[in-house]
Amino acid sequence: MSALLIRDLRLAMRAGGGFGLGLAFFLIVVTLVPFGVGPETGLLARIAPGILWLGALLACLLSLDRILALDWEDGSLDLLATSPLPLEGIVTMKALAHWITTGLPLVIASPLFGVLMSLPGAGYGPLVLSLLLGTPALSVIGTFGAALTVGLKRGGLLLSLLVLPLYVPTLIFGAEMARRGAEGADPTTPMLMLAGISAGVIALLPFASAAVLRVNLR
Repeated sequence: MSALLIRDLRLAMRAGGGFGLGLAFFLIVVTLVPFGVGPETGLLARIAPGILWLGALLACLLSLDRILALDWEDGSLDLLATSPLPLEGIVTMKALAHWITTGLPLVIASPLFGVLMSLPGAGYGPLVLSLLLGTPALSVIGTFGAALTVGLKRGGLLLSLLVLPLYVPTLIFGAEMARRGAEGADPTTPMLMLAGISAGVIALLPFASAAVLRVNLR
């Protein structure tokens, strides 16, 4: 499994879906928002949690079509499916590789982007924690969407349409946790909901993704 994870990390970096792509998109979103809503610090501070979470979600969405497409194109996916490794484990490693190359850099860089959005000082800890709890769910859900659309020509748009509705609960509770933290309120309830969503998704969706892949590979 570790060899598969290292391979997927190398492929993600080599194919242009690595650390820089998501961070660059996140930076563009954070930079453009003040031009659209104005440079007023109070307004930016109020909308910062939602904008930062939305930017992270869209940045994760950018590289979802590469999770399985490269293996499908060169035939590696068929070999992996017939290997002794369980397909559920293979899907989990691919989701983990996507999180490491996309979600984790966003978590690490989020305090800097919070500064650009005038996020209140009390909101940095809850923002980072919310992204740390929520971005794994984004990667696992995205892997499920990639399994549904693997092999389809121009499936990137369909993948986005399938995945975005599934992202909504994570976005709601992640942004709410960051907002409550920024306002000095108790973020425990949205934090528990966000952690529950991530735990449930990680526990269940790899089996669904593996089942879908078995159907698509027949």
